[in-house]
Amino acid sequence: MNNKNYFLGKNAIVTGAASGIGLALSEELLAQKVNKVVLADINEEKLQEHVDRLNKQYPNQVMGIRTDVTKEKEVQNMIDNAVSFMDGRLDLLINNAGLGLSGTFTLTEASKYTSKSFNLSVQSNEDWEKAFAINFYGALYGCRAAIGVMAPQKSGQIVNIISGIAWSPMAYQTMYASTKAALNLLTLTLRYEYWDEGIKFNSATPGTTITAIWGESAPPEGAQTAQESALKILKGVAENQRIILGDKGDEEGCLHCFDHTIGEGLDEYFLNVARERRKGKLVI
Repeated sequence: MNNKNYFLGKNAIVTGAASGIGLALSEELLAQKVNKVVLADINEEKLQEHVDRLNKQYPNQVMGIRTDVTKEKEVQNMIDNAVSFMDGRLDLLINNAGLGLSGTFTLTEASKYTSKSFNLSVQSNEDWEKAFAINFYGALYGCRAAIGVMAPQKSGQIVNIISGIAWSPMAYQTMYASTKAALNLLTLTLRYEYWDEGIKFNSATPGTTITAIWGESAPPEGAQTAQESALKILKGVAENQRIILGDKGDEEGCLHCFDHTIGEGLDEYFLNVARERRKGKLVI
């Protein structure tokens, strides 16, 4: 995919980069001739494995930093170390680290059945706090730290990976939907707050993608590869799209989910999803 050399010579950081979409984004950025890229992830073993592999192909262009994004000090230290590696300049941060989360909101007779058939647990306050820590605050910390570098440069770009669930209320994913919806609006608000300081912000959905997020379940039919998702995201980054949409499903969901004129149809669709999931079927 031709992004007209948009990433040529730039310095980039990708979080959640030891697997899945984060790794694919890192690989594609290198293929599109960034100057240097820092891969950040909590899984140190996988991280080092891929950093070693990529440095053989792109000598002295890749660095890995073990980072727990739920801890602001670690995120700040990661940004500081990355900027030192990149000779003081940061052009792109992709906050990709996150988890797909499922569970039942409360315990009722119906949710008891769902929990048993779908292997779900009731979400505690601790679960909610952990969900926001990784899916929301991790990106918030990254934004805050990166702005500190980008504002003096008067340039830079921050991409927060959300999900189509931000506007598609799928039953038994209340934590996931809430964290990604919050991240979407944080991103879009910052887009205008820092526009005149030369910092671009983009929300990006990966679309339905074959990654570890599906656990032991088979990915839905028609799911794209992580590389296909990465290519679509980077095209949107190069075009500075406000919301980068990963596939047709995300495009349709973003367009229609809050359309009050088709409320009955949306109720029918999402209620069917809820009922099928209650039976233990993973549908979207």
